[in-house]
Amino acid sequence: QVRLVESGGGLVQAGGSLKLSCACAASTTYYIGAMGWYRQAPGKQRELVATITLDWKTNYSDSVKGRFTISRDNAKDTIYLQMNNLKPEDTAVYYCNAAVRLSGRPYQDYWGQGTQVTVSS
Repeated sequence: QVRLVESGGGLVQAGGSLKLSCACAASTTYYIGAMGWYRQAPGKQRELVATITLDWKTNYSDSVKGRFTISRDNAKDTIYLQMNNLKPEDTAVYYCNAAVRLSGRPYQDYWGQGTQVTVSS
């Protein structure tokens, strides 16, 4: 019933930039809490990249601080991840995450399908 649709991944050279988007939609009334981006590189566990609360408080992993910026548009139920000065070690599948509450139910975690980001050296 809840869908997170990501876009914006691709191939970029080291030092370049990409901007990811994640839009939330559902077939019924819903409420969104915190949202965030996670990534998973081949052979590694999924790790947090950045999160943002409803009132725009942000949190970043040390590896992306100063290079990535997370933002959200509450009117569009969408978050963004602006990635600058990309490095080969940023190569991964990036997943959108959102805490969503359907009417009458508690908050649950939802995940997008993932978008590939590849940074060449």
